[in-house]
Amino acid sequence: MQRFKTEAKMYTSKRIKGDIYYVGVNDRKTERFENMWPIPRGVSYNSYLIMDEKVALIDTVEISFVEQYLKKIETVLKGRSIDYLVVDHIEPDHGGSIRMIKNRFPDITIVGNKKTFDMLDGFFSMECNKLEIKEGDSLTLGKNELQFYTAPMVHWPEVMVTYNATEKVLFSADAFGTWGTLDGGIFDTDINLDHIWDEMRRYYSNIVGKYGSPVQKALSKLSGLDIEVICSTHGPIWTTDIPKVVGKYDTWSKYEPEESGVVIAYGSMYGNTEEMAETIANAISENGVKNIVMHDVSKSHASYIISDIWKYNGLIIGSPTYSNQLFPLVQALLDKIKIRGVKQRVFSYFGSYAWSGATHKHFQQFAEEMKWDVVGIPVEEKLRMNDEKLQECLSLGAAMAEKIKSV
Repeated sequence: MQRFKTEAKMYTSKRIKGDIYYVGVNDRKTERFENMWPIPRGVSYNSYLIMDEKVALIDTVEISFVEQYLKKIETVLKGRSIDYLVVDHIEPDHGGSIRMIKNRFPDITIVGNKKTFDMLDGFFSMECNKLEIKEGDSLTLGKNELQFYTAPMVHWPEVMVTYNATEKVLFSADAFGTWGTLDGGIFDTDINLDHIWDEMRRYYSNIVGKYGSPVQKALSKLSGLDIEVICSTHGPIWTTDIPKVVGKYDTWSKYEPEESGVVIAYGSMYGNTEEMAETIANAISENGVKNIVMHDVSKSHASYIISDIWKYNGLIIGSPTYSNQLFPLVQALLDKIKIRGVKQRVFSYFGSYAWSGATHKHFQQFAEEMKWDVVGIPVEEKLRMNDEKLQECLSLGAAMAEKIKSV
């Protein structure tokens, strides 16, 4: 497959397959995706051009990068215009440049579904040529035939995917995407993927994680397609790793853990609750568990904790009593877990207090809401650890170790 075609211009166009070109951009400046999630490795906003008798642009990019984006597009077009803009996902990191594309190519026809156009009107309130498609509709560009499949709530209600039946390429919107810029290479075969898998899980669990059932429906719908390339709107273009990528989405959307291990997340003001966490972790290790991840909620961003909870089957959370409630950042973590509806985790908890303990009732209520069984006997200590509480923490760790090894 010839992938690169050098142009004697500012940018080098990157050919994916057949008439399909990559025209995405990299964002290494933004610190937090959606102003919430840390992206130390940045993020790519991927867009694609299909150069046939009719020219189609698949999605756009975040508006801050529109000047660079237009230059990339012009490098491929060589003076041609764009006939269609396919909007698989209108969220502003992908739909942000729609108005600028419309201004540059005023006769363009925007392709989307009914919900796409409801949102398009809300975001832009602009007059444009529209082609409203329904499930299973197709659009012929010449040699390339595009087929459209809706994928609502993966992860917005208007989301759809576009399948190029001619080249067997799936334009998958945010599905199968990941944080991290494309530093030189754009294909999975040209990139060191060691960090990608963790960032893909962190992206999925925090951005898409609530919508496991819609993801399952989308995977079932797409299972009959012959897919040789996946072009997501974030991250690498998948070629050889497609079975692994789809398999991970299948696992994550079923809320199944990837590995046996324990996440210990805790809040601690003066170190006493942390001492309990350390003791429990030691007991888990002594009972044969190697995968132990510890997070101080005051330091670890919640997105990393959520990602690890998706990865491992065991979870222990600890908190001091704070104003007769849980430590605020621990409560915030519980809220994020509840929103995502995480299932099938082996759970326990511990806490500490100075004069009136309240952690156990809050943790027990959380476990009941999540429909999780509690492993071992949860520990609550007053002021600081003594020999009795030390043994209780060791027992809790041992019980967790034995349980996760048996499931």
